[in-house]
Amino acid sequence: MKADPKGVLTGIHFMDGDHAACEGALAAGCRFVAGYPITPSTEVVERFAQRIPLVGGMFIQLEDELASSIAIQGAVWAGAKAMTVTSGPGLSLMMEHVGLAVITETPCVIVDVQRGGPSTGLPTLPAQSDMMQAKWGSHGDYEVIALSPNSPQESFDLMIRAFNLAETYRTPVFFMMDEVVGHMTERVNIPAADDIEIVPRRWTAKPPDQYRPCETALGSRVPDMVKAGDGYRIHVTGLTHDERGYPAMNTAAQDVLVRRLVDKIRCDADRLVDIREDGVDGADVVVVSFGITSRVAMAAVQEARRRGAKVGHLRLVITWPFPSKRIRELAERVRTFVVPEINMGQMVLEVERAAGGLADVISMPLAGGTVHEPEDILATIMEAAQ
Repeated sequence: MKADPKGVLTGIHFMDGDHAACEGALAAGCRFVAGYPITPSTEVVERFAQRIPLVGGMFIQLEDELASSIAIQGAVWAGAKAMTVTSGPGLSLMMEHVGLAVITETPCVIVDVQRGGPSTGLPTLPAQSDMMQAKWGSHGDYEVIALSPNSPQESFDLMIRAFNLAETYRTPVFFMMDEVVGHMTERVNIPAADDIEIVPRRWTAKPPDQYRPCETALGSRVPDMVKAGDGYRIHVTGLTHDERGYPAMNTAAQDVLVRRLVDKIRCDADRLVDIREDGVDGADVVVVSFGITSRVAMAAVQEARRRGAKVGHLRLVITWPFPSKRIRELAERVRTFVVPEINMGQMVLEVERAAGGLADVISMPLAGGTVHEPEDILATIMEAAQ
């Protein structure tokens, strides 16, 4: 394997999405991963365990997903960039610690290579049924960021972006792959490390006697960090807390804290939203999709155009925050949205909400285990275009 002096692979490689995600994490500066084996995500951490001695860092296999999701938070507060990797059943177990990472503003990445469920379900076959779990799985009020790659190349590129967003907003970021993307092998172009933009951690410039862990600068909703052992007195708690980080069990403190945690994502939603549009201007029908389904849907869109249909395609690259404003704008001009997804209807609910009744919305659910047939999406498009 060709690697630069920093240990990051460079050049053209043929690898699957799981391995590409690992390489993206390494390129982003991730140096600590904790995990527990679960199909179809295990290849991410298997490769990390092999590669991490070359760049300096640690992989630890723990007894379960609960231990893994708390270990990475300890590593972050010790100064590392960290992630954990799992699939649906493991993500369910991690949800308490997702909430902890939100309220403690611990930047980290949670990789979910989705498979068929519920429960043990279909360990080796695809689904996209964890999308709402990523958004709403933990209790309380909070906002999340979630990315959804549709290729091994994007698994590399978007993993770097996931870490950059985690550091920018001091929040857990979900990386919502699916089994097909995780296990498909394609060409991946990895640039030199110096050509990759990396967002560093927001270390404070204040001396210990002036630093308050949850205090934000004017115009910012994201506080600076310190790490344990650097001489700063810090208190990290899952309780409602004040700017000092100390528990403050009153409604005023709750309002200040929760509003800031929500607003640092919500108020930046327009900047965070990332969609790819193809032929939506002048379209009567727009297909909305993400992950592997977007590749299947695009084949159907192209065939529908050859048959004379006015159809566009909108792909969600960042799924949370959801592009509500853009869907609303399109709903005023298009007749129908078609939403294929490998679940029984999750992101389609967001399309319906954003469209607000201005356009029809057709759900194309699939319970998991395979991808849609392009012919089925094509038939739905053609019917909607009549």
